[in-house]
Amino acid sequence: MAGRPGRCRPEVASRPGPGPGRRGPLAGRLDHDQVARLAEACGRYGLLVRFLAYTGLRWGEASALRVSRLDLLRRRVTVAVAFAEVGGELVEGTPKNHQRRSVPIPRFLVDELAAHVAGKRRDALVFTAPNGGPLRNTNFRSRVFAPAAASVGLTGLTPHDLRHTAASLAVAAGANVKAVQRMLGHASA
Repeated sequence: MAGRPGRCRPEVASRPGPGPGRRGPLAGRLDHDQVARLAEACGRYGLLVRFLAYTGLRWGEASALRVSRLDLLRRRVTVAVAFAEVGGELVEGTPKNHQRRSVPIPRFLVDELAAHVAGKRRDALVFTAPNGGPLRNTNFRSRVFAPAAASVGLTGLTPHDLRHTAASLAVAAGANVKAVQRMLGHASA
């Protein structure tokens, strides 16, 4: 079924990943301890890892997130824009579903986020590359995420897998499936 939209290529489906050497329906669903270990291994990007794992934002949504879109008093983030790489250039556009959404921020991340954005302008990016510019997925994955994931026994894990983790952890905590669907920006469950 290679090449058909919505189908996983065989080489992707069979590559080793989290769990006992497989990529399957449970691949990429980390528990709280695994998230904490991965975040610690990512060093200065630990907050980004926890943010992705507990909010379920897509990489492009998190990398384009500006300080003004955080409402830490109400513990919400407004997802209205996303970055995409097109021909090696970052392009800012709407999220994948072209709709704005409000996503809850877990209470335990609020103080760390507040400290992280303290002193930043409202139009500044929340998460940045070492040079202060936008984070690029390919650079982050190869330079930070993949080595950190491998160091904690999660070889093959991708930042996108943290979206699955967010959904899994939310459902395990008792969240309504429809609420999780809205959090992730999905049209259907």
